[in-house]
Amino acid sequence: MAVHIRLARAGAKKRPYYRLVVTDHRSPRGGRFLENIGTFDPSKEAGLLSVKQDRLDFWRGRGAQPSETVVRLLKRLQKATAAGEAK
Repeated sequence: MAVHIRLARAGAKKRPYYRLVVTDHRSPRGGRFLENIGTFDPSKEAGLLSVKQDRLDFWRGRGAQPSETVVRLLKRLQKATAAGEAK
């Protein structure tokens, strides 16, 4: 079973809100998932991403592959935390 880390859309029409989920690659975007490990709200300034880092590390250690979008968001989060620590 190939496990992926990707975004699942939630929220109202024209007001998207995403959950960061671990899922089987065959499941639909808003379908079944194994675990919810974070959220992403693009309506907030610069897109607010919150992640359970320990669960993300656990699943990546088990071979879960993040989607391209998730990789991009995680890099942005790393830059923001590094800039916050440098101040």
